[in-house]
Amino acid sequence: MKKNFDDQLSPEVREKMKKNLVYIGIFSVIMLFAGFTSAYLVTMGDSFWLKSPLPWGFWASTTVIGLSSLTFFIALKNIQKGNTKGLKTFMALTVVLGLLFVYFQFKGYGQLTEKGIHPVNNHLIVTDGRYGDYFEIKYKDAFIEVDGNHYKWKDKDLSDLQMKELQLFMSQFLVLDEKKPFAISSYGKSFVLYFENTLVTENLGNLYKNDGQELVFTDKLRLRDLAVNVRDGRGDFFVKGDIGKDFNIFFKGKALEYKNRMLLFKGKKLSSYLQLKAMETSDTASSFLYVITVLHLLHILGALIYLLRVTIFSFSGRFTQENHISLKTGAIFWHFLGLLWLYLLLFLLFIH
Repeated sequence: MKKNFDDQLSPEVREKMKKNLVYIGIFSVIMLFAGFTSAYLVTMGDSFWLKSPLPWGFWASTTVIGLSSLTFFIALKNIQKGNTKGLKTFMALTVVLGLLFVYFQFKGYGQLTEKGIHPVNNHLIVTDGRYGDYFEIKYKDAFIEVDGNHYKWKDKDLSDLQMKELQLFMSQFLVLDEKKPFAISSYGKSFVLYFENTLVTENLGNLYKNDGQELVFTDKLRLRDLAVNVRDGRGDFFVKGDIGKDFNIFFKGKALEYKNRMLLFKGKKLSSYLQLKAMETSDTASSFLYVITVLHLLHILGALIYLLRVTIFSFSGRFTQENHISLKTGAIFWHFLGLLWLYLLLFLLFIH
């Protein structure tokens, strides 16, 4: 019977060929991520740029992938000594740790979305339904004010109970039908609306200005957008928390300050043009964050499939002390992905 071409090659040649294929794959991946990280830096340029701390899920996944590289290394050492039991144990551990990396990555994405950081291009600053642009809310005998992401009443943050009351009141305006009035059951008891500094009255779900003219549909859309922001606890920024503490907005490499609902650059208010540009700027930084990390995660998932395959081979006795080329090449790529993640983490830590 004629032997396959691969069988006619010596083990040394076959190992070299497989390693070269892995190195070509590694080079391609390096070029891919070099392109994305370069694009990140170029796009950042003179743009308004969000910077926020990385979620703890990313740090946990870093620990896990480091441990998985160690267990893979130990597995290789075991088969080189002919210890198949040790090989099985540490390959199984490597797969488990690889799956844990995926788990913690998704935990990290969940923590990002909880902070208001999404993969889709949100704006940095709230524009639609921004409190005070058209509508204000009077609570009892004083107006509610917004400072950053804080809703305040009489110069104090609303208590949790007061915020829940406000959210319940505004929830009446979340559902909008052009042909039907709002379904309003509570208006004027604790909260009333003001539109462009004039009191809004309510009758059978319809809202009227002081002159008796009903709010037009466009104004109702603005009210609905405000209701969404109140529901989500969002004031002036899509990212939750305080600017300067939980996140920063940079311009030309400098962190902007925020005062009286205005952005300041080096202690001076931005020009009207730049204020408008900041409000129209999308959160490109967060989009890059998701693209770069998800792309790496896809490579991890692909490597995990291969890892699972060689682990099954380990348990079936496929590998021996003399023949375990697939394990070696798999280990090279897995270690590379671990180092790549470390590079990406450091890049995002110091740049993002």
